[in-house]
Amino acid sequence: MQNDEGLAVKVQTEHGETYVRPSEQQLSDLVHRLGGRGDHWLVMQRIPDVPDVFAQVWHERAGDYQLEHRESRERFVAAAVPDAAAVTGALVGWARQRGGWDGGFAWSPVGMDPPQEVPELAPAVRAEVERRVRVLLRCGYDDRAALAEAAEEYLVDGDSRPVSDAQARELVDRLWLMGVPPARAKSRAWGRLDKQAAWEGVTDPERLTAAFRALEASGITARENFTCCRGCGMAEIGAEREDARGFVFFHGQVVEHAAEGHGLALYYGGFDGSEETTACIGHEVVAALDAAGLSTQWDGSPGISISVTPLDWRRRLEG
Repeated sequence: MQNDEGLAVKVQTEHGETYVRPSEQQLSDLVHRLGGRGDHWLVMQRIPDVPDVFAQVWHERAGDYQLEHRESRERFVAAAVPDAAAVTGALVGWARQRGGWDGGFAWSPVGMDPPQEVPELAPAVRAEVERRVRVLLRCGYDDRAALAEAAEEYLVDGDSRPVSDAQARELVDRLWLMGVPPARAKSRAWGRLDKQAAWEGVTDPERLTAAFRALEASGITARENFTCCRGCGMAEIGAEREDARGFVFFHGQVVEHAAEGHGLALYYGGFDGSEETTACIGHEVVAALDAAGLSTQWDGSPGISISVTPLDWRRRLEG
């Protein structure tokens, strides 16, 4: 019997599709279709993502399925599985972290290149880049790849690139998992993933997402962490959806402000340029936020942003 609750994984296919929290039936459908033209593999990562941990499967139209999973830098194994149903069952077990999910398969090691030696960053460079990555981690929107890119590019000055790709990825993965340098870490309890695992119930960012989904369903374009600033957001929001009757968004700079313990400014309006439409959209935004359990400050003026406050910014990492 299948569990209707979505799987806490992200699935990527050779077709270039991405499925976030798919159902067991969706995963089964993806596995059963493997073997078609340009559709031979899928890869699964956990939500939240854990470095060096994933499961994947490869299948030609004829022959066994090649099921593989990696649980650390040191352990990467594969098994030949004869049918799609058995593969699906194993992947569901892996996704739900069921004990014994990998039993009954003849696993063998997969060859891996030795770990790359990564030079230490200069202390001043490391400290500055770490500060920036910690800010982005608190914001909670970037996955590990985006954080690594931000870390690598943060101190670029012309031809000077003090942080390499490998150094950036190592720094991000350490902060993602441990939060403090290994020499000072007492336990994994310092880790960003461990901290959010202790969060109970619905968080304010999740309430915000629920409100934005409701607004989107009602015909209002609603975007989180949209562009770098208000000017860019206002210039680009109209291209997001053709049939929208209005919009609301907040940009990256105000996310950082919220992550520091302050409120969140929302920008909104209609597409006809009238103050009346803008005010109406503003009232709908406030009502949706209220229904989601969030408080706002707004005097009803179409020229004033809506402030979501107080706000406890604990956004769960996913990527």
